[in-house]
Amino acid sequence: MTGCLQFLRFGWLEAVSCLFPVCLFAGLAVSKYVDLIPRYDALLIYCVGLTLLFWVVGLETWREVAVIFGFHLVGLGLELFKVQVGSWQYPGEAFTKIGGVPLFAGFMYAAVGSYICQAWRRLDLRVSGYRPVLTTVLAVLIYANFFTHHWIVDLRIPIAIGLLVVLRRTWVFYSVGVRRYRMPLAVSFGLIGFFLWVAENFGTFLDAWNYPDQVDVWRLVHPAKFGAWALLVSMSFVLVASVKSLEGRLYHRGASATVATPRATDVNAAEISPQHENANQTR
Repeated sequence: MTGCLQFLRFGWLEAVSCLFPVCLFAGLAVSKYVDLIPRYDALLIYCVGLTLLFWVVGLETWREVAVIFGFHLVGLGLELFKVQVGSWQYPGEAFTKIGGVPLFAGFMYAAVGSYICQAWRRLDLRVSGYRPVLTTVLAVLIYANFFTHHWIVDLRIPIAIGLLVVLRRTWVFYSVGVRRYRMPLAVSFGLIGFFLWVAENFGTFLDAWNYPDQVDVWRLVHPAKFGAWALLVSMSFVLVASVKSLEGRLYHRGASATVATPRATDVNAAEISPQHENANQTR
């Protein structure tokens, strides 16, 4: 019974952490059927307003908004390239469309960043054994491979294997109620990647964008995209972790950093969550 309650609590915390993505998909659904102004223009205005609202009401800090803006730029750069080489397309016209890509498209990547920031706070995340330099190098290689595999051999599998090796001793700790749990960081990337693949299916079903084989009739996004999303999550994590690793030094002086590198003492229960009574009950 306790296990079921904990699972429900975990599901609720995850759902609340997905508030920005949920609102984004609600906007996609409404814009498909309400056509007052060009769809992508309306979505851009909506997403900018949504970001400002989250900041004003305190759901996200200005640092988190800055990180999420970084996701927007990284995603937009990838979108501009992929659309040009024909990987997918955005149907419909818009004033805010550049190179075939609507500017709102970056917010789909920003939604991933928002989720990570929200989950980090709501689940009281701490990371142990994190190797920032190697992980960052691999994240950059992952991003570069999304471009270069169109001209040279696709290196995503070797890079993914390298990422698994680097993260083999990296754990993410999180709280559900008063209990503390842990999970390999690489596993969390895989789980998030799967749900992003599911979300992508909804996005294409709502005709927000199309793959070449979906232009005439909608069909399931190829399962291989699940792996691509899992790799993309690692890039998102690196951006957030870069900011979180500065806690106690650059900001929140005196507080414990939520990302522990190999040089730091392994994150222990007392450091992880002093506000939780059973923080040392890690599973």
